Parts: sequence; structure tokens; C-alpha cells
Amino acid sequence: MAAQEAEEKPEKQEQETIAVDAGDDFVAGDRVILEANFSRDPLGAFPRIFRLKGGNMEVASVNGKRYLRATSTGAFSIPLPEVLPHRFTLEFDLAGSGGQFQDILFSNDGDPFYVTIRPIDEGGIAGPDGYRVVSGHGISLEEGVPVQVRVMADGSYVKVYVNGKRIANAPNARIGRSKEVQFRLNAFTDAHALLGNLRLAAGGKDLYRALNEEGHVTAEGILFDTASDRIRPESEKVLTEISALLVAHPDLKLGIEGHTDNSGADDANQLLSEKRAAAVKNWLVMKGKISAGRLESKGYGDTLPAASNETAEGKQTNRRVELVKL
Repeated sequence: MAAQEAEEKPEKQEQETIAVDAGDDFVAGDRVILEANFSRDPLGAFPRIFRLKGGNMEVASVNGKRYLRATSTGAFSIPLPEVLPHRFTLEFDLAGSGGQFQDILFSNDGDPFYVTIRPIDEGGIAGPDGYRVVSGHGISLEEGVPVQVRVMADGSYVKVYVNGKRIANAPNARIGRSKEVQFRLNAFTDAHALLGNLRLAAGGKDLYRALNEEGHVTAEGILFDTASDRIRPESEKVLTEISALLVAHPDLKLGIEGHTDNSGADDANQLLSEKRAAAVKNWLVMKGKISAGRLESKGYGDTLPAASNETAEGKQTNRRVELVKL
């Protein structure tokens, strides 16, 4: 399908390096999905909750703090209890040496977009066809001296921070979503890499702040019955949050956009996306007591995927409702 082809072949960046100089606007997610500080793992062991994919890694104590230490180039994955949500944050401490690079991937789909931390240009986000969004200022990864790395994602809008400075601000980084996070660590016997204090959480910026800064946000937690526009009861929490947002900001107007995966015929997907967006609008008008004149609903079917439709996780990501500030 045309939409799927567009997903697999993103437009090549006209500018290879984007300089960034902005304040720290990171807001940590509030629902923890996974935390790891290795305090319960024996020294010299590999963490039980991780999956080693190659290389030599072990839990070590450095300056009184515990880390996962890599003494050779390798990789591991962290299984998750759920598919990464549209909005999530990832935080961890990282130490290295010399010109080592460390990469973090959120999807297994083909040639994915990924976060990269590189001493030469400070890192940022990389992807297919030469895609690269970095600050270009450079950092120092010294062995035993960690930097704080933080990632904040809302759909394909991804920001990366190192030591409180935003180094990448990418509105079109299709990092994808899956039930694991993968780390690729570059290290040697005499130049170790250290990873510690890892925290992965759902959420991030509140809806109003995200709408003001990005102009759109994925409404996490709005769910429907299969192939239906019937809103499931567990969706009421986020719908109530949206209605409260509109009450608190009476000048705010919202566009409600429905999206589907590519299962089924294009015409059916288009109609379903329109009906789902309309169902959300109707809920906000009938139960949230919001004026219909402040809301617009529109469906896009499967034409604007946020992830690849080649996996179940990608399809789940693409079945979504987005809010747009009008």
C-alpha cells in the first residue's frame, strides 16, 4: 500500500546536521514501566530481567554505585510488560571512553530510527537514508564519569537530552514501538561502558503543554472495540482529562483525528477512522459538556502511519486518536 511504502522510505533530510541550543523542557513520565538500578543483582552477574544478545557485560560497583558494565562491544534488550506507548520517557546514566558510541532502539522493524550518543558530535537521532538530527557540539564520555541521558517521545516527535541540554529535537523520527528496548554498547577491555539508573515511564508533558509546544499530541488510552467506533469504558479517564482541559482553557479549540492500521480495505479504514474521531467528539459534547463548536473531527484511515504496519506492535501504534490545536 502507498501509505506503507511512505513509512518504509521516509524523506531524506535536506540538512544533515541541525544545531540545537534550547533550555531543558524535559518532563518525566508519571507511570513507571520499568526501573533498574541493579541493587538486587549480584556483582559479576548479568541482570536477570535483561537479555544478552552479544558481548561481555556484568553488574559492577564503580565509586560506590552499581552499573551494567560492558567490557566489549555488544548488545542487550530489555523485555517490557507492554508495547511502548505513544508518549514515553527514558532516562539513564551513561559513561564511556574515547570515541565510543552507544545506540538505543525501540523497534525491530527493518532499518529503524534510533537514539545515538556519540562523543564526536554529541549524538541525537539517526535513521534510514542519511537521516540525522544532532547538535554537533560534542561531549566527553569519560570512563567512570556518567552523563545523564534522557529521551522524551510523543509518537514520532522525539527529543534527546544530555546533562540537561536538549541535543535533538526531531518532529519526524519514526522510532517505532515494540515490547522491548535494545541497547548497543561500544566498549573494549581497556575502555569500558557503564549504564545505570534506568527509568522508563509512560506519559511526559501534560496535554496542554504538549499542545502549546508541538501543536498536536496523541491521546493515550482511548480504546475502541475491534473494527468498531464503540469507545471502551477504560477510555473514560483520558476523555475526562481532555474535557477538563477544555473547561480550564475556554479559548482552546481542538481537532480530533482518527487513524487506523492498514488491515482491511482502504475505504473501510477511512470510514472507521472518521467514525472513531466523531465518537470522541460526541463523548466530549454529551458527557464532557463541551460546545460542539470548539471541536472538529476528521479521519485519515491508514494514510498517516506513526510506525510500520509490518508488526503487531506497529499496527497497535497506528490505531490512535490525535488531538490538534486549532
